[in-house]
Amino acid sequence: MKLHLLRIKGAIQGKPAIRIISLFCSVKGKFIGIFCACSQQHRGRASFGMSSFNLSNAIMGSGILGLSYAMANTGIILFVVLLLSVAILSLYSVHLLLKISKEGGSLIYEKLGEKAFGWPGKCGVFISVTMQNIGAMSSYLFIIKYELPEVIRAFMKLEESSGEWYVNGNYLVILVTVGIILPLSLLKSLGYLGYTSGFSLTCMVFFVSVVGDCLGIVSKQIQIRGTAVTVLTNGSFILQTAYAIPILAFAFVCHPEVLPIYSELKDRSRKRMQNVSNISITGMLIMYLLAALFGYLTFYGEVEDELLHTYTRVYTFDTLLLSVRLAVLVAVTLTVPLVLFPIRSSISALLFPKRPFSWIRHFLIAAVILAFNNLLVIFVPTIKDIFGFIGASSATMLIFILPAAFYLRLVEKEPLRSPQKIGVREVAAIAEGRTGGCVLSAGHRYSGL
Repeated sequence: MKLHLLRIKGAIQGKPAIRIISLFCSVKGKFIGIFCACSQQHRGRASFGMSSFNLSNAIMGSGILGLSYAMANTGIILFVVLLLSVAILSLYSVHLLLKISKEGGSLIYEKLGEKAFGWPGKCGVFISVTMQNIGAMSSYLFIIKYELPEVIRAFMKLEESSGEWYVNGNYLVILVTVGIILPLSLLKSLGYLGYTSGFSLTCMVFFVSVVGDCLGIVSKQIQIRGTAVTVLTNGSFILQTAYAIPILAFAFVCHPEVLPIYSELKDRSRKRMQNVSNISITGMLIMYLLAALFGYLTFYGEVEDELLHTYTRVYTFDTLLLSVRLAVLVAVTLTVPLVLFPIRSSISALLFPKRPFSWIRHFLIAAVILAFNNLLVIFVPTIKDIFGFIGASSATMLIFILPAAFYLRLVEKEPLRSPQKIGVREVAAIAEGRTGGCVLSAGHRYSGL
């Protein structure tokens, strides 16, 4: 008896590909049976450009407002070194994530964690993704809470808050959440958010260009402290660097969105998604560097942890500053739904792994997440607390620890002493002392290292 396995993949006019596996059995040249099994494979519909917009928008957010403050703590030279280092490590960890998604046979982060370490791995991914994205969403809502009342005051030419509800940040953040963010969060596919992501990035480009335009104009109106040497090397190397790294890590985390965006990419391939990541992270690196440099050289040691607050001291009712604030508000508002998707996917994968899609569950999870974030934003004192805590915990886990641990466990075809695995271990060692050492240790133990 001879067994002939024929595998046919068909994809017609954008419809999901259908795999048809036919088993032919022949005895003495005669056909005696056919068995067919059909399964659908999800096919992405988001273009390369839309995917790049979505990933860029996932990277860029409120973190850009804290980079000038980080540069003020480290000086220009050390800041550039740290910024480049975090960007390169982020790209490398995305490469690892795409590779382990192939080895693990899944585009869902939680399932990769489960295949690597079982239930603890799945829970570790869930906790890290949820913490990171809740922190990111909270920082965006934090900006809405404090910037939108100022924009309304500027429009109405109010010198001081009159106590009306429409200049109360707590009421406004709830109103924006219910009226704009929640409806966008109910879209079923990330691909549809490509247009809002493109507009959001345009707003951020406008923000950076205005910050650069203000360089030198504002500087003349405030007292400049420090010499050219301190501008370049300002800051205690140990203490200030330790504070700046979490801000930079927070600013570059996009890993929870990588696999969902990858799953939606048209003509999906690892190389194509890696190019999306390269373009997105490189573009954001340039944006971050310019925004941090312009903001710092404008205010030097006077820069605050939220850059727009610093400009308010000089331009209270200036039309240009008002436009910048409005652009940032639009950008962060449109980014929140994009960040919510991975949280909802994590919850669904953890609590409802075998349930079919449900619009009711889709809505309820989004509503609960947004309600929790609103409560968090109302009671957290400053945005600096969010940047520091999330950057030092879940951001480090997602950039360094988890991709490295999963790679060591899942990629079995590479020898334990291969240059690839040695490189992964060295990169992960950078973060092992900061957080998540137990996860990496588990990766070493399972890999026999």
